[in-house]
Amino acid sequence: MALTVPPVTLQLPRTPFGGEDDPASWYERVLGWTVAGGPPTQLVTGVRFDVLELPADAGTAVLRRRVATGPVAVMGRRMRFLVAAGAADELDGLLDWLEWGGVALDLAALGEGGRITAPVPPGHPVGPEGSPRGAAVWLRPPEQGCEVLLPALPAAGQGSGPAGGPDLVRLVAAAATECHRARLRRTVRTGRTDQAEAFS
Repeated sequence: MALTVPPVTLQLPRTPFGGEDDPASWYERVLGWTVAGGPPTQLVTGVRFDVLELPADAGTAVLRRRVATGPVAVMGRRMRFLVAAGAADELDGLLDWLEWGGVALDLAALGEGGRITAPVPPGHPVGPEGSPRGAAVWLRPPEQGCEVLLPALPAAGQGSGPAGGPDLVRLVAAAATECHRARLRRTVRTGRTDQAEAFS
């Protein structure tokens, strides 16, 4: 007597990125961001957001402060803070206004025409070996509609960012301070190493 086993249909849970196999489609469909190239997928800056990029040690110190940010990613030794589109054009003027003009900070901005490597979307499965070392990953992932939460210059008469959102001036001030501190720490460590080598 033969047994007949009915076929089993598994209902797999949908992932937060909408069940898309391709990360680029999540960025395009869910967030409405412009992507290019690939693999790996590249996110185009200057359209929906710009990026402040700084050393990861300085970025980690910024995240410990009580400074509101938007999404934040890290890739290797660089941290990327997403800010409102057009903010990259304001960086030099803000640094001058904050009296950081002319100081080597290792703080850069990517605006129109720039690209960053897209981190794996939140909830998106990674390969069996996980994310490769140095791959871009989200520390504070974006959510649908996050463009309203990106740091921007405050509107006239407001004390903080637009509609109570993160303030670009405060973020740049914190980033400049922590970049300078990180540079000083690295200089001190290098100086100690040089002294130790001189006496060995």
